[in-house]
Order: sequence, then C-alpha cells, then structure tokens
Amino acid sequence: MPHGNKLRSSSASRSTTNTSNANGIDECWDVTINAQKSLFHFDFKELFQYKDLIKLLIRRDFVSVYKQTIFGPLWFVFQPLMSTLIYMFVFGNIAQLGTDGIPQPLFYFSGTMLWTFFATNLQKSSDTFVNNAGLFGKVYFPRFALPISYMVNALFTLGIQFACMMVFYVYYLATGYHFVPTAWILATPLYIIQLAMLGMGFGLLTSALTTKYHDLRNLVNFGLSILMYATPVVYPISNVPEKWKLLFQINPITPVIEMFRFSFLGNGNHDVGMWLYSLVASFVLFWIGLATFTYNEKTFIDVI
Repeated sequence: MPHGNKLRSSSASRSTTNTSNANGIDECWDVTINAQKSLFHFDFKELFQYKDLIKLLIRRDFVSVYKQTIFGPLWFVFQPLMSTLIYMFVFGNIAQLGTDGIPQPLFYFSGTMLWTFFATNLQKSSDTFVNNAGLFGKVYFPRFALPISYMVNALFTLGIQFACMMVFYVYYLATGYHFVPTAWILATPLYIIQLAMLGMGFGLLTSALTTKYHDLRNLVNFGLSILMYATPVVYPISNVPEKWKLLFQINPITPVIEMFRFSFLGNGNHDVGMWLYSLVASFVLFWIGLATFTYNEKTFIDVI
C-alpha cells in the first residue's frame, strides 16, 4: 500500500518495497503480507501494536454482557455464591462429602471460582472463529487479539470473586477459625496463569476444529460438564478411592485447584510432583493450541 497507510499481518515483512502502478507511478509499500511459513511462528510484537484494539475488545465484551441488567457486574459475585449454596446443600449436607477440614463456603467458593475462570477461557476461545467470522472476513487484525480480550475479562471477573473469597476468609479468622497459609501462597499468580493457559490451549485447539465441524461446540459444553466432576471442585481429592486417584490427578486442572487450597488454607492435597506435571502440560497444550490456531486462521474463512 502507498506510503503513509499501514497494513499489518502476523507474517508481514517490515521492509519497504518500491513498485509501479498501472500508470507507471512509483509507489512505496510499507508492509508486504506473506503467508505463514513456520507452524510455530507467532508475532508478539504485532500483537502489542494492536493493544488499543485489544482494549476496545475488552470493553466491548464487558459492556455487552452486563448492559441493561439489574445487578450489572454484581453477577460476578452472585453466580459463584449461588453455586456455592447449592453445593453446600447437595454435596455438603445431603451427600455428606468432607472438605478436608476447610469451611464449606470457602471450599466450594474457591473451587467454583477457579473452575469458572478455566471454563470461561475455554468456551470463549473455542468460539473465536465461528462467532467472529463476519468480522474476520472484512478487516485484518491479529486474530489472537480476541482470545486475549476474553482472557482479560475472565481475569477481571476472577479478581472480583477472589476479593469475595477473602471476605469469607477474614470472617472465619475473626470467628476464631485457625488457618495455616503456606509459602506456596506466593505461587498464586502462577496458578492463575496455568488455568489461563489450560483454558486457552483447549479453546484454541477446539476453535480450529469447530470451523469445519460445528457440532463440536455442543461436545465442548457436554465435555466441560463431565470434566467438572472429574475435578475436585465439589469434593477434595482425598475422597477419591485410592485405585482411581491417579486417574483423577492426571487431569491437569486437579493439581492447580488442590495447590491453591493448600496454599491459602493449609489443608488439602500437596503433591508438588503432580503440580509440576500440570505446569508442563499447561505450557505444552497452550503452544499446541496457539500453533493450531495460527495455522488455521489462514484458511478458516474459506471453510466456515
């Protein structure tokens, strides 16, 4: 394009190229767009250049969800609170499942909060191509900007819910309950990053498949429902029979939730080996998902 107008691509060359148009007038091009040549190539610098767009996408998603609602952002807190009350009644009182000595509101709320963060990242990322095909077909921008905006919104929600959890925490301290936080509490940001990578990794991988097979979106929702009960959200891993425990721990979300509870409350499963496995699995899955997403964005508009 002529000098002064810029068009960017994740594989764009930054060198200036001189060409002649049909009238024989020399034109100076700022950027040349080329197809991706490497499966694992990703231009983070270009993504940073679109930071203003990402901010607009974050604001758009936030406003679209809570505009014209009665309680607005308070739904951030109401939803996990209502889930916590239901879990306390069903699993705590009727099923009589233990919570490793952790007060039920803290146990269920912390698990629900972390699970919701993971599930939101997965669901939103998996619908990236299908829900935004019209936008992608009209204008170029880094496609990964949308999953990033989804993740930041989910992180904002998590922050509000974490503050609510700390209200419970302070209440129980004030009433004489004795917690023993551990030094692992310093790894809390890493737990959050892990869950974000797991959710986005699964979601990005799924988004590449749903462009061709739309019914996989239904399978994602069904699979999340099953996966939740294979994750210690409403029960501690100590309640799982020994012969099945390893199968449940292979689930990479399990060590993150268990370590989070152990870090803040001093109770729960503390298996550093399984947590390190989960950490490695999170990085690997995220990069596989990102590579698949980047590769698929070249052709998805012709398939969807």
